[in-house]
Amino acid sequence: MNVNTKVAKKALLIGKGLPPFESIKTEDVVPAMTELLTELEPELINLETTVKPTWNDLVEPLQKLEDRLTWSWGIVGHLMGVKNSPELRTAYNEIQPKVIEFINKLSQSKPLYQTFKNLRDSDSWQNLDSGQKRIVETAIRNAELSGVALEGETRERFNAIQLELAELSTKFSNNVLDATTAFSLTLTQKEEVDGLPPSLLSLAAQAAKDDGSENATPENGPWRITLDYPSFVPFMQHSQKRELREKLYKAFVSRASSDELNNYPLIERILELRQQKTEILGFKSYAELSLASKMAPSVAAVEKLLEELRSVSYDAAYKDLEDLKAYAASKNAPEANDLKHWDTSFWSERLREAKFSFTAEELRPYFPLPQVLDGLFALVKRIFGINITVADGTAPVWHEDVRYFQVSDETNTPIAYFYLDPYSRPSEKRGGAWMNECVTRTKIVENGETTLRLPVAYLQCNQTPPINDRPSLMTFSEVETLFHEFGHGLQHMLTKVDYAGAAGINNIEWDAVELPSQFMENWCYDRSTLFGMAKHYETGETLPEHYYQKLLAARNYMSGSAMLRQLHFALVDIELHHRYQPGGKETVVDVRKRIAETTTVLQPLPEDSFLCVFGHIFSGSYAAGYYSYKWAEVLSADAFAAFEEAGLENEEAIATCGKRFRDTVLALGGSLHPIEVFQTFRGREPNTEPLLRHSGLVAPV
Repeated sequence: MNVNTKVAKKALLIGKGLPPFESIKTEDVVPAMTELLTELEPELINLETTVKPTWNDLVEPLQKLEDRLTWSWGIVGHLMGVKNSPELRTAYNEIQPKVIEFINKLSQSKPLYQTFKNLRDSDSWQNLDSGQKRIVETAIRNAELSGVALEGETRERFNAIQLELAELSTKFSNNVLDATTAFSLTLTQKEEVDGLPPSLLSLAAQAAKDDGSENATPENGPWRITLDYPSFVPFMQHSQKRELREKLYKAFVSRASSDELNNYPLIERILELRQQKTEILGFKSYAELSLASKMAPSVAAVEKLLEELRSVSYDAAYKDLEDLKAYAASKNAPEANDLKHWDTSFWSERLREAKFSFTAEELRPYFPLPQVLDGLFALVKRIFGINITVADGTAPVWHEDVRYFQVSDETNTPIAYFYLDPYSRPSEKRGGAWMNECVTRTKIVENGETTLRLPVAYLQCNQTPPINDRPSLMTFSEVETLFHEFGHGLQHMLTKVDYAGAAGINNIEWDAVELPSQFMENWCYDRSTLFGMAKHYETGETLPEHYYQKLLAARNYMSGSAMLRQLHFALVDIELHHRYQPGGKETVVDVRKRIAETTTVLQPLPEDSFLCVFGHIFSGSYAAGYYSYKWAEVLSADAFAAFEEAGLENEEAIATCGKRFRDTVLALGGSLHPIEVFQTFRGREPNTEPLLRHSGLVAPV
């Protein structure tokens, strides 16, 4: 092994601080992780033999051991999402079974489990604070849900299931990425791009250039349209060529459903294995197993909330579709009486333009990313009293577009940091937007010295990249997405909990974790916030007042359809994990079709294979948990209502309310049950009225 390889391998083994991305090479993933696991095995055995039922002798050494694994494996997982390549996949797939094997040993350790129970039953239990008690109780529950009580062949079978599920999840995600990049539409005739906005023509010409058409221009083409969101969405909204919309739509909804990228067999196997795992652990369904660690008390409670929202939103969504048909008919569109799936985005945009006298594209020049960031940072200073400053160049990055920022408190003392990777890179970066932990806040005691490790977050978006000398001009939807992910980041970064096991988003029940993210989206419509960031990228002109009024008026445009879509996903998820029997009479397609009868107003096409790209539940953390978005949105809407009640124009009241939100929802992490945290902030139990009101589905009280 040469010196450089040694350095690179060691880069993945540092185990603390910021990841040295520039020194990490794909070929070093397997040897580095192998070496780490070889070191951790005897450490775990030693801990099991010497452990005592006290916080210092159990939780702290266990946390140190887990930290080393999380740090190294977390970097590899992060790079799989943002710097994916065939070589990295091969390395990941090779080492993943060994990592899973070690995680199983850790989570099924009988000595550690027994010691956690002994700590809970000891006299010293009363000396622990609420955060420490929650960590211990969660450790006991998680061990039980990880099969700690299993023996012999049953344990072996359970562990084999865990490993196969992890491998299937990775393959599912890779298939989606490959299927999305495999299709493109290259247009060469000007009439084929009729209606397309300048921003999309520029993006499509750049995509054609990147694909080998060196002379491509926005004016003369060729134009390459892809299934990546910044390309697909505006094409469906604006293309006047109905047959091209149909072609693109069908390609989009049939991704990862055929040939070697077919995810249907993976879905069947995933559901089958989850059912087997459920039975081994003694639960009736995977949904019940999932809810054992969530806020919602039962599947019935989840379905009750979803049905309450569905019954209100279905009629609104049906009216939305009728309105589109009527508008298309008024324009003498031949498809008016038989609108298809590839028509709804197009006519929805035309009706929005007619009703509110503006297009989404018109607003882009007012939302350049640098200006939006300034507005976002001014907002969190205003309501939470924190300062965010540029720290580019002080941290290694995985791509030249990645930014780095410092978060400081009122005294300008640094309290956290975050990376921002804002732009779409379809060839290597998975779609969507997400926040991940890079470093978690915790107090570290070494050689009698106590230090505080500050949290660091990864924030990833997939918005329209800059083109030539023009900055990234964001759609308003992309602005909302950035605010959403920043809400997750705030909960990670502003935590006051000093134990990694309950700091930030750790140990928070999954159906409450979307509270701060969805809460932040509301501020995009706040007058002070919006005018603080909406400035024309060329002239510096603030967004005209009439646009703000139109944005407010359009806020709930087709909100019934938007809510029904989310409820469709949530109910399909619950049904697949609660009542569906793998290998039974119904297929997964049948289940979705049946649920669609009451959760869609335009039934899915036969070739619609949405389940094959439903990464949230088949390669993410939302299995039998997609309902969490709506469960938490009840909380987030009610939390924002507290600011409305205080008066959004009353700076002093907003700051007071913001401090209370920061000191509870953002500070307490998983140290208290989410309902206690919410009640401490709001002074009462949550109410669905603010969500329905904000969505325009009930009249304001």
